[in-house]
Amino acid sequence: MVGAPGEEKHYRMRATDTTPLPARIISLVPSQTELLYALGLDEEVVGITKFCVHPEHWFRTKTRIGGTKQVHIDRVKMLAPDLILANKEENEREQVMELQKIAPVWVSDIHQLSDALQMIQEVGRLTGRGEPASLLCKKIESIFRALPVPPVRRRAAYLIWKDPYMAAGPDTFISDMLQRCGWTNAVPTERYPVLTMEQLRALGCDDVFLSSEPYPFREKHAAALMAELPGCRVICVDGEMFSWYGSRLLYAAPYFQQLQEQFAH
Repeated sequence: MVGAPGEEKHYRMRATDTTPLPARIISLVPSQTELLYALGLDEEVVGITKFCVHPEHWFRTKTRIGGTKQVHIDRVKMLAPDLILANKEENEREQVMELQKIAPVWVSDIHQLSDALQMIQEVGRLTGRGEPASLLCKKIESIFRALPVPPVRRRAAYLIWKDPYMAAGPDTFISDMLQRCGWTNAVPTERYPVLTMEQLRALGCDDVFLSSEPYPFREKHAAALMAELPGCRVICVDGEMFSWYGSRLLYAAPYFQQLQEQFAH
C-alpha cells in the first residue's frame, strides 16, 4: 500500500502467515529488480522497466513495462501481477496510486544503508525468501564493517546531471555512501540542488565525482570541469555503486576501497 506524504519512512504492505506468496511480480526499480534475481525469483518476476539492466538476461527476456517515471499501465494490466515493487523517489506517486488499482504495491524509501538492509529483509519476507534475504544482509553488513575509513576526510561533490549541473545533497542514499566511502559531502543543503559553476567553486571541494547515471558523464566532461576547478580532482565513478541499494551493495564496499586507494596516491 502507498502511504501519504509525511508518513513513516518505509511504506509497508504487511504479509501474514496466511498471505499467499506472490506468483507474478513486477519491479519498477532497477536495484530492486536485481535483488529479486539474487533471491532466486526468476519465474516469479514477469515485468521490469527499461532501466532494469541487471541481470542482463532478464533485461533481454523479461517484459518491459516502460520506464521508472513513465510506466505503461496497460502493459502492467496485461501481465496480471499480484505484487508490484516501487520506490518513493524513483517512481511517480500518481502512477503508483493508479497501479494500486491493479495489484498490491510495496513502496520503499531509501535514505541510508540501514534503510536498504530493511528493504531487503522486507522484500525477502513478502516473497517467501526470508532466509536468503537475511544471509544477504549479513554479508553486506560484514563487508561494510570491514571498509576502512581514511584518517582525513576529503570534501566531495557528487554530480548526477549536466546542463544544469545537479548534485546529490544531504539525506540521500548517495550522500550516505559518500560518507561510508570516506568523503564528506560538500553540498550543505537540499537533496538534489542545481548548481551554477560559481556555486560549485564556492563549495571548496577537494574532489568532484561524476556519476555514470542518470547522466552518462564521460572523461571529456571530467577534463572540462578540471579546467574550471583548478586544484580540484574530478573523476568519473560508477553510479550503480553509489545509488543501487539492493544486492549490488555486495560490490559497493570493495569498489569504495579501490577509490580510497586511488586517491591515496
